[in-house]
Amino acid sequence: MKSPYIFDMDGTLFKTHLILEPALEETFSWLREQSLWSGPTPLEMYQRIMGVPLPVVWETLCPDHSDEQRQTSNAHFQQALINEITRRNGSLYEGVELTLAELSKTHPLHIASNGNMPYLQAIVSTYQLDRFITSINSIDRIPSGNKSELVATIVNAYEYSEGFVVGDRLSDIQAAKDNGLQAIGVRFDFAQEEELQQANKVIDHFSELLAKK
Repeated sequence: MKSPYIFDMDGTLFKTHLILEPALEETFSWLREQSLWSGPTPLEMYQRIMGVPLPVVWETLCPDHSDEQRQTSNAHFQQALINEITRRNGSLYEGVELTLAELSKTHPLHIASNGNMPYLQAIVSTYQLDRFITSINSIDRIPSGNKSELVATIVNAYEYSEGFVVGDRLSDIQAAKDNGLQAIGVRFDFAQEEELQQANKVIDHFSELLAKK
């Protein structure tokens, strides 16, 4: 068995933008009904901060809300996302399924994501990624919300000494470096060029991973 690949989910394996807008619109429509929000849904703001831990998301989107209100909003949002996923309104990126199938023949594959576990499991179940994935790891298990610590739990549990972290944001790149792994940046929907410059390698299509085995 060769070196592991540790994948981010949103914007790396899964086209989150396809379900993000309807789920966010549904959530903020509900907030308006509760007289907790007025004005447009802050979609662009959320897109800019994609990849940060969920508590930071709601602190940013709803700075005037209480912690309890943010938790309730997040729970509503997560269910809206899961509903979109199970209706198959989302999609894997082109080449993901075939690439994971090929890589899994010789490499252990893991998911390490800032999404919560029910959300991740909904994607894995809907698209049957459990055929290829060794473990699903959510930031839920890390009190600090630090992606580097999440990746460290995988490295330590499986005693890896080398491998790759594949993701679209700086937190993924930093998690690789903090754990002595190689960072592969994906130039997809939420990626930012200045962050990708810090990766060891950058790919434009998921299937390019097969050339880097």
